[in-house]
Amino acid sequence: MSFRIQPQPVARPNRCQLFGPGSRPAIFEKMAASDADVINLDLEDSVAPDDKAQARKNIIQAIGDVDWGKKTLSVRINGLDSPYWYRDVVDLLEQASDRLDQIMIPKVGNAGDIYAVDALVTSIEMAMGRTKPIAFEVIIESAAGIAHVEEIAAASPRLQAMSLGAADFAASMGMQTTGIGGTQENYYMHRDGAKYWSDPWHWAQAAIVAACRTHGVLPVDGPFGDFSDDEGFRAQARRSATLGMVGKWAIHPKQVALANEVFTPSEEAVAEAREILAAMEEAKASGAGATVYKGRLVDIASIKQAEVIVKQAEMIAAG
Repeated sequence: MSFRIQPQPVARPNRCQLFGPGSRPAIFEKMAASDADVINLDLEDSVAPDDKAQARKNIIQAIGDVDWGKKTLSVRINGLDSPYWYRDVVDLLEQASDRLDQIMIPKVGNAGDIYAVDALVTSIEMAMGRTKPIAFEVIIESAAGIAHVEEIAAASPRLQAMSLGAADFAASMGMQTTGIGGTQENYYMHRDGAKYWSDPWHWAQAAIVAACRTHGVLPVDGPFGDFSDDEGFRAQARRSATLGMVGKWAIHPKQVALANEVFTPSEEAVAEAREILAAMEEAKASGAGATVYKGRLVDIASIKQAEVIVKQAEMIAAG
């Protein structure tokens, strides 16, 4: 273990992030009533240019008017390469209530992008006397973003979460696909007359998880575009959870239950984790550093793995 202790991310449920366009205020109450842990009101891709200003007004009003319960409330601003993002930030922080928790910054390419938003946010907070600091979440959706993923993860103490945006990422990388997440038809291996599909997003997800865990940021999987394919969503979500991601986006309300299902530890998994912890306590009491549980070796590393599952379950139950 390095002398530098790996920091812990913010302790909050983040199993599902439900997105909705700011241009459709009629759905805000339904989003608030959903089982998603995080609500992302969108000013970026889902809002047409002519609707940006009104969408911003809709969101600012809804932040204070709608009962969001205990959910983390986030707004995705426009990209820094657009003429809209500065006004998104200024209006949100000058006009919206303190109920706003986070700003999501899309298409982040380097630490300087975070610095720019952070400087503006900090200045407005001081000017307005805001006592609740705004947190950041970012989306990695470009070749530059994945190349600089660790410096991005370390860019600001405001940063709490990082997601992979598969569609724009694929376009930036020049990938020959129009799919958003999931396995891709032509990304396969062939042996003995059979095809085996692997995961084209795996390496990018692993890089994001490593950067996030190094700097105490929550790693989140992004969208799965085919919302008619429940099993495809489950499969990708399970791969993401296995890699260490804590949750996934929902771009359709039906995906909320699927994400919560996958990223909530099962009763069996929690029970086994508690049994492993108990077995190791007995081993330590007898002076042993390892023991056997159900025919397999468990040791100090097993304690850390089991504690992740137990703590996640306890946090979800408390939320």
